[in-house]
Amino acid sequence: MAKSPRDPKEIFPAVTEELRSIFGGELSSIVLYGSAATSDYRPGRSDINFMVVLTEDGIQNLDLAFGFVSKWRKRGVAVPLFLTESYIMASLDVFPLEYLNFQSAYVVVYGPDPLRELTFDPQWVRLQCEREIKGKLLLLREGFLESEGKASILKQIIRNSIVSFVAIFEGLLFLKGLSSPKDKRAKIKAVTEAYGLDSGLFERLLDVREGIYNPGKEELLKIFKSYLSQVRLLGQKVDQLVI
Repeated sequence: MAKSPRDPKEIFPAVTEELRSIFGGELSSIVLYGSAATSDYRPGRSDINFMVVLTEDGIQNLDLAFGFVSKWRKRGVAVPLFLTESYIMASLDVFPLEYLNFQSAYVVVYGPDPLRELTFDPQWVRLQCEREIKGKLLLLREGFLESEGKASILKQIIRNSIVSFVAIFEGLLFLKGLSSPKDKRAKIKAVTEAYGLDSGLFERLLDVREGIYNPGKEELLKIFKSYLSQVRLLGQKVDQLVI
């Protein structure tokens, strides 16, 4: 197989044809979601994520897709998210953040749009935001201690964690009734303003992830401690949020 496509749209016809060949009438929809559906897509670096919606009978035969998954992973396609319409509707209360993030950046490749009409109870969103924030705070503290202050480890923790917070920010904006920018930096600015957080800190964390900023050990320790403090504050604010 060739390398990752310069534009994910290049592979839409082939992906659609192959999935239709595999599942026939059991295939309902194909959706591209995530960075590959935005200007953030980088060939060879960004995963190409597809959601594949099947019928109840179709989802019982995932083994038919073994070859498809193996073949397309060589072109940067992640293992698709296989769902049914009933699963989507029955999981909006437990995974509202995931579906909000799907809605924030997606392209319908084939079939009806399974995301457009989804609605969310703010209480579900608030609860998942609080759970995610407080859980990640514990993981950040654990990682901080295990790092023993080593800069290389702290930078890796930042790179891995900041993307998760950007995903949570989707829900935080929803709770404030604010539209969500597609650009990560604009999203950070919107959330930090809405919740009274340090916008500069979160932008520096994103700079570390993107390799724009490479702080020394002392500065990195200071940044990480501020990171812990801001996440703790955010957890308190979401805990006290009145819906």
